[in-house]
Amino acid sequence: MVERQILATRPKFKSHPIRSMSASKTLGLIAGNGKFPFLFARQARLKDFKIVAVGIKGDTSFFLRLFVDRFYWVGPGELKKLFEIFRNEGVHDVIMAGQVNPDNLFDAKFDLDEEFQELFSAMSDRKADTIFAAVADRLKKEGLTLLDSTFLVKNYLAPRGTLTKRGPTEKELADIDFGRGIAKAMGELDVGQTVIVKKKAIVAIEAMEGTDRAIVRGGGIARQGAVIVKVSKPKQDNRFDIPVIGPRTIKNMIKVKAGCLAIEAGKTLIIDRIEVVQLANKANICIVSSD
Repeated sequence: MVERQILATRPKFKSHPIRSMSASKTLGLIAGNGKFPFLFARQARLKDFKIVAVGIKGDTSFFLRLFVDRFYWVGPGELKKLFEIFRNEGVHDVIMAGQVNPDNLFDAKFDLDEEFQELFSAMSDRKADTIFAAVADRLKKEGLTLLDSTFLVKNYLAPRGTLTKRGPTEKELADIDFGRGIAKAMGELDVGQTVIVKKKAIVAIEAMEGTDRAIVRGGGIARQGAVIVKVSKPKQDNRFDIPVIGPRTIKNMIKVKAGCLAIEAGKTLIIDRIEVVQLANKANICIVSSD
């Protein structure tokens, strides 16, 4: 089903030979899971960029190769190979799109190469921003610039207002206000971007497992009527780990009978907004986007 949806949304480009990948409008794409890499690739092609994509084994969809000009696989810990691919393809500008499963850091079948081992050894901790910032610095040393991941998809950032037919109730508004303060504090500590609230009680805080698993975990505890609050970090670096929601977010909320999703306007990327709103309306879920 997922594969059919992806293929159905494949952009229909004019047939033309691929020009030299050393052209100035070439972008390197470090692709994780989910639909963000597809969205970015599509927008980049519409802007006539050439895309050299590197997929992460165990995360990236095989079908991404249909949307880009060059496609390569690397393991989660193969930094040296990543650098060699971009160097050989003449890439100078790179973006990250899609989550890389943090479980891979603890999976014995994935070996970290010398480059990654050296990077890890120099880190003061293994928080998301610490890892991504270290990778960005290492890319810079290789002559690669990590760009703002939203620079071609800003029209997909959440607008301000209530996005669904139903607006938040007074109780949900109180939970949103309460949850935002907690979520911002967690973001400041680089713990996570999402909290699950019910009756001004924090039932779950996103950690390394990601938003979807946090929703399922917290929603299961709340049983029904949970409010999901997802925010950007106070010092959000748009080069990586920007807040993203999509149909999968709403489907997980439906699974645990959550009632409301609060996001930040202009700072949260919405994948497949029409489907997101349709799913939410059908389930009587409220989505509200505010500053």
